Amino acid sequence: MSKGRTRAVSEERASEHDRLSTSDVGAPPGRSSGGSRRRTEPRKGVDVPLLVEQAREGRPRAVARLISLVEGASPQLREVMAALAPLTGGAYVVGLTGSPGVGKSTCTSALVTAYRKAGRRVGVLAVDPSSPFSGGALLGDRVRMSEHASDPGVYIRSMATRGHLGGLAWAAPQAIRVLDAAGCDVILVETVGVGQSEVEIAAQADTSVVLLAPGMGDGIQAAKAGILEIGDVYVVNKADRDGADATARELNHMLGLGESRAPGDWRPPIVKTVAARGEGIDEVVEALDKHRAWMEERDVLATRRTTRAAREIETIALTTLRARITTPGPAHDLPALAQRVTQGTLDPYTAADTLVAALTTD
Repeated sequence: MSKGRTRAVSEERASEHDRLSTSDVGAPPGRSSGGSRRRTEPRKGVDVPLLVEQAREGRPRAVARLISLVEGASPQLREVMAALAPLTGGAYVVGLTGSPGVGKSTCTSALVTAYRKAGRRVGVLAVDPSSPFSGGALLGDRVRMSEHASDPGVYIRSMATRGHLGGLAWAAPQAIRVLDAAGCDVILVETVGVGQSEVEIAAQADTSVVLLAPGMGDGIQAAKAGILEIGDVYVVNKADRDGADATARELNHMLGLGESRAPGDWRPPIVKTVAARGEGIDEVVEALDKHRAWMEERDVLATRRTTRAAREIETIALTTLRARITTPGPAHDLPALAQRVTQGTLDPYTAADTLVAALTTD
């Protein structure tokens, strides 16, 4: 294979020990993309400190393996996170979201080019939807970023949602930590094509970029879209098409409806781009830099990151509790409580209180 082979292929090769075939990428653990059961073989533990050290050196195979451990919910996941914790906090996380077809992948690729010209190391997490039938995912977003394949300062990883709602993969927060610890200066997180309420990216990014395009709906459609409430920077892409100016005007009007900003508050800018030709991308980078400076000046960035960590802790705790709930025990037999509620001998609130009390005293 030539030296110009894509890093995406290298990354899949690096994690081939964690998957039986590339067609199973994005399938739920223990099930292939075709829906049949896979026979899993016992795996040997990995040397986590060595992997972390290699990731810090910028070795893509080590980064790929760490993210694979995260995605696969490896038994060593806690060890990985403990090793990465002291190394994180230096990366600037930018989320890009918008409806299907607005040019998220093209814009992401253009931003990578701009940041690389500035000498920054860039990590990209491109999230693709999983099939509700087979569980598999195409993972095709990185095809539009193939021009960065041979750049050692760029790491691109596709992730499948695996049924997780909100526009991101469930393992995205931990994958962001891996890229942060690996020395990326900027991490671009591209969501799946979202609708009106998939706004999880706002809880994971330092700055959220919402992309729109002409012809994607009128002012009423924009007004009822939940994604318009999360943006720190708005981008009207494909601005060479008819209606781009009208889209920007309607967006500006909708953002001004009912807003009450104190002096010095951030007002999201609206930038018009033609990402396919790189037009307007420098203005987007400038807007991102201004927003980061504004957050750092007012301590907003630290507050956002603390809130993000709190949500991550809560999610992990709830996942642990959910696993304990579904594991029958002498003091918290959920099926028995459910049967009593069905029979009318116990109300659901008392049953829930009993379950919580049992879980917290075990």
